[in-house]
Amino acid sequence: MAEQKRVLLSGNEAVATALRQINPDVFPAFPITPSTEIPQYFSNYVSNGLVDTEFITVESEHSSMSAAIGASAAGARALTATSSAGLAFMWEVLGVAASSRLPLALTAVCRALTGPLNINCDHSDTMGAKDSGWIQLYAENNQEAYDNMVMAYNISENENVMLPIMICQDGFITSHAVNDMKLLDDEVVKNFVGEYEAKEYLLNPEEKFAVGPYAISDYYMESRKAQAAAMENAKQVILDVAAEFEKISGRKYGLIEEYKMDDAEYAIVIIGSAAGTSKVAIDNLREQGVKCGLIKIRSFRPFPAKEIGQALKNCKAVAVMDRSESFSTNGGPVGAETFQAMYQEGCTAKAINIMYGIGGRDVRVEDIVDVYNTLIEIDKTGEVGDVYRYMGLREREER
Repeated sequence: MAEQKRVLLSGNEAVATALRQINPDVFPAFPITPSTEIPQYFSNYVSNGLVDTEFITVESEHSSMSAAIGASAAGARALTATSSAGLAFMWEVLGVAASSRLPLALTAVCRALTGPLNINCDHSDTMGAKDSGWIQLYAENNQEAYDNMVMAYNISENENVMLPIMICQDGFITSHAVNDMKLLDDEVVKNFVGEYEAKEYLLNPEEKFAVGPYAISDYYMESRKAQAAAMENAKQVILDVAAEFEKISGRKYGLIEEYKMDDAEYAIVIIGSAAGTSKVAIDNLREQGVKCGLIKIRSFRPFPAKEIGQALKNCKAVAVMDRSESFSTNGGPVGAETFQAMYQEGCTAKAINIMYGIGGRDVRVEDIVDVYNTLIEIDKTGEVGDVYRYMGLREREER
């Protein structure tokens, strides 16, 4: 394991530091809260000669992704950063990047979509892009955001994958909060990530190569199937890269993290920073003899259905937590996919889907304790009640 330096960094600075160590070729950027700091920090690295990246200021988020696509298609290692409406604005070209099988990166700092206007954390922006064909890794804390960024290109550029990747963290909660964390040495990261050598690219004079061609009906479906196969391949590649990363860092990652699930009767499935709050609640309840646990989803794309279904198989009651409203009238995106995973793996636990923390609403330890108490009551009575619920709504004032 490599020697590491203990530092205090925000999640945004941690990701920017990882990018400095990687030294990508091209970084087009347009600012939007709360991801603005990432290109801001990085532009300082450019100005101070710490990287030799081509840093491009563009007129919109659509342009930043378009420029990243152009750079990647030309054979460069490229990325951009965005949040919320910025991600929505570049949605059209997200599909171009994925269908063109371009291994570029996006540092997505999760923020609520308008309206009403809100700059705080939820997952409605990245969940809105969940079906665009991108790999999506979510971080619980600053350390994980940094580690995910270090691993990103090794996953995306793998010849069995060749798909773009989003490195997601929670706006303000991790992006701006300062945490104690460990940084790998610059040379260790440089050697781990390596240099990118594109095999097929537009500037290769020896090969005819098209990006974003028109596909008639006879070919379009096959291209989609090829993308799906690459996303399936990404599951093993994510695990392989994590195993190599563990050797240099001592930190272990998978598609999911199981916390005290060995004997758990009651479980929460969750994504992002609220997993840390949930772990505190679990520790408190465990002291009272409650057999509760947690599954944190790190990889939402590809979705680890088998792993989640198997991990929940011995539970009596489960709460799937969504920080995004899909307006299906039946729950959120994490709930829909987790319920399907449970069905596929024969998991018979009673389950509910809870909308929480939307628009940055606080999530406290006592809120999570209440969720587990609800699961205990469901198990005791055998009555699930409303499957689709909200947590933390303000009570209506009597008039």
